[in-house]
Amino acid sequence: MTTRRGQREHRVGVISDTHGLVRPEALAALAGSELILHAGDVGGPEVLAVLSEIAPVTAVRGNNDRGRWAEGLPERATVRVADAVLFMLHDVKELEGGAGAGRVAAVIAGHSHRPAIREEGGVLFLNPGSAGPRRFKLPLSVARVIVRGATVTAEIVPLVFGSP
Repeated sequence: MTTRRGQREHRVGVISDTHGLVRPEALAALAGSELILHAGDVGGPEVLAVLSEIAPVTAVRGNNDRGRWAEGLPERATVRVADAVLFMLHDVKELEGGAGAGRVAAVIAGHSHRPAIREEGGVLFLNPGSAGPRRFKLPLSVARVIVRGATVTAEIVPLVFGSP
């Protein structure tokens, strides 16, 4: 997709805390993504395989990702999309020294199962929430990130189910 000023728009799907469950609603919400970022607590390699049928996947290891399959997942990842640098880790509380304004456009983390978007020091902080098994009464969601040049915007996408 191209914007009015000619800058290409890149769609990035963001998911976290699947804990081995890939919901059809999450796949539908991520459809059309050029790239999918998984912010940890994947739950198994089959989750990444299903997501990779939509788009290339970059994932980080969460605190519940254990076993030989998870050893190949990094604890942190840096991804460049257009002119923007996106930094991923599972738990934002483990971010050392802040994100550093000017170095990254966004920090993406999961862990809390609470969807959130905030800006701090010119850096977008995004938690897509959980797309896996429901925890307490927290909503189920993923996120969409739009990158235009070095500009990053995000929206939380609640997972909508057909019948209760």
